[in-house]
Amino acid sequence: MGFTPLDYAIVVVYLIAVASFGIVLGGRQRSAQDYFLGRDSIPWWAVCFSIVAAETSTLTFISIPGLAYLTNLNFLQVTFGYLIGRILISVVFLPAYYRGELSTAYAFLETRFGLPVRRFASMIFLLTRLAADGVRLFATAIPLQLIADIDYPTAILLLACVAFVYTFAGGVRGVIWVDAVQMFIYLGGALAAGIVLVTGHEGGWSEVTAIAAKAGKFQVFTVGTLEGFFTQAYSLPAGLLGGAFLSMASHGTDQLIVQRVLTTKSLAASRKALIGSGVLIIIQFAIFLMVGLLLYGHYGGASLDALGLTRSDEIFPKFIIEGLPPGVSGLIIAGLFAAALSTLAGSLSSMSSSFVLDLYKPLAGTGLTTERELRISRLFTALTALLLVGAAVFFMETSQTVVELALSIASFTYGGLLGTFLLGVLFKKPGQTEAMIAFSAGILVMVVVILFQLVAWTWYTAIGVCVTVSVGSLLAGVRGARS
Repeated sequence: MGFTPLDYAIVVVYLIAVASFGIVLGGRQRSAQDYFLGRDSIPWWAVCFSIVAAETSTLTFISIPGLAYLTNLNFLQVTFGYLIGRILISVVFLPAYYRGELSTAYAFLETRFGLPVRRFASMIFLLTRLAADGVRLFATAIPLQLIADIDYPTAILLLACVAFVYTFAGGVRGVIWVDAVQMFIYLGGALAAGIVLVTGHEGGWSEVTAIAAKAGKFQVFTVGTLEGFFTQAYSLPAGLLGGAFLSMASHGTDQLIVQRVLTTKSLAASRKALIGSGVLIIIQFAIFLMVGLLLYGHYGGASLDALGLTRSDEIFPKFIIEGLPPGVSGLIIAGLFAAALSTLAGSLSSMSSSFVLDLYKPLAGTGLTTERELRISRLFTALTALLLVGAAVFFMETSQTVVELALSIASFTYGGLLGTFLLGVLFKKPGQTEAMIAFSAGILVMVVVILFQLVAWTWYTAIGVCVTVSVGSLLAGVRGARS
């Protein structure tokens, strides 16, 4: 059917409206605390929706259906691990966060181990988030490139500019409220696409899913083999354990999510937001995986070459542009862009908050006025936007599925980061020196594991945690024996 002038108009108007919505609800910020944490308590349900939108948006919207198209529903096993991880965070980490006045996730590490550990963790977060969200920005540019027939660098720059505008003006409060709205928009868009895929087929649901069922694509659980225990990414053990550790790292130690959790201002509200997001994430992944199977039936199980595509991430955008009625395509693409921009806006806010509160402010001392602190915060937001554009351009040539690439990048450092937090929460003996050495050891081991592809990506974080905790507790025990 193609993308019509009506669809283009819907996309443009919708993006302008969303940016304006974020600016208005963000209100006026008078300090960096306002800018990064919000002045008032934000409802837990809004934070819950915001968390879901921040972690899934573009990658879920275009990459997960493509992954299901190529494989099956095994990825859903990982989401059950995500829920387990969030429950553990609520029990182990959140009480520790709320014992003091924390501005970032890494302020806890300063309280427990000292300022050097906080700075080191913040720098690791910034590097990891820059790379992972560079991939997310590139993923967002894929449908824009297909629609507007422009090159990827131009598409990336346009999207980054829109996200920057309302992050710069609205701060974290504007970002969270935009996220909350957009979750329903892009989820509704996916459901609308699924309905069109079913109703547009002569045989309805039974026939459109018959091809996928015949190919065994409805398989959700697979125990895996003993020989492939650590090399199969989507076995049940890898999904539950790997997903739990990854979720504990991403939602318990990553400033992108912790920043949002801390805006609720109470432990009970934070727990509701975090665990609620775990339930919603299972539902969302199930929907997007099912869309992938419906696409498989719609295209008759055709290969990427037969469809004229180079990557599985282009399958769903192709259908949105070519297979949906006028107006519906525009609304779904608008929802995709807006949700993706919310993720990018959250990344800009979380990275700049870590820059300012973890690195710059401790060095600036007590002479920093609130007005200057706010100006510096916005300056770092602009710098972060430029860095994300550079990272997105760097990852344009990748052949890997973007969702797997983003999660693999995060896993380089997530294990060491989560392991260090666990050392601080669960163990009393490790000090600053043990924490720094253990953190570094966890990262170095993961570099070797990932570069030589020794295990599947779902095991990365778990292995990094085990190395970090083992090294830290062992060194603390040796020090204790000597003293």
